[in-house]
Amino acid sequence: MCTSLGLSYAQVTDVYFRYDEAGNQKYRGPDTNATKVSKTLSDAEPKTVSLTDSQVMDEKTFWKQIRLYPVPVNDVLTIDWTEQADGLIESVSLYQHSTVHWKFQQQNLPDLNRQLKINMTGYDWGVYVIRFTLRDGRVLSKNITKR
Repeated sequence: MCTSLGLSYAQVTDVYFRYDEAGNQKYRGPDTNATKVSKTLSDAEPKTVSLTDSQVMDEKTFWKQIRLYPVPVNDVLTIDWTEQADGLIESVSLYQHSTVHWKFQQQNLPDLNRQLKINMTGYDWGVYVIRFTLRDGRVLSKNITKR
């Protein structure tokens, strides 16, 4: 008579995940290492960012600082902005709403003197989107019409 005795061992391991404030996974593994990692992360120097009043502006206030004229546009669209908005604007872009093809892009450089003129003479009539990319990462846009 032959008998076989089989034993199986299952190892249970808990896996822990740690994420930073942006949602990126920083650690995956057993809890013993997670404690060390979280302690190391908490020992790191805190980063502080100070914002001045010119860097903090809501969308409604921003659009009060911008002038777009004439709208609707026949030939040349003029865009100008205040000194307060100048510190926020990184770039200005224009694209046709129906095709989403970029028609115009310009970085905000000091020699612009807070004003842009876009010659839209050869552009098709329709709706265009003027888009401001701000230094804090926000993108604000407004529709204009070309006739």
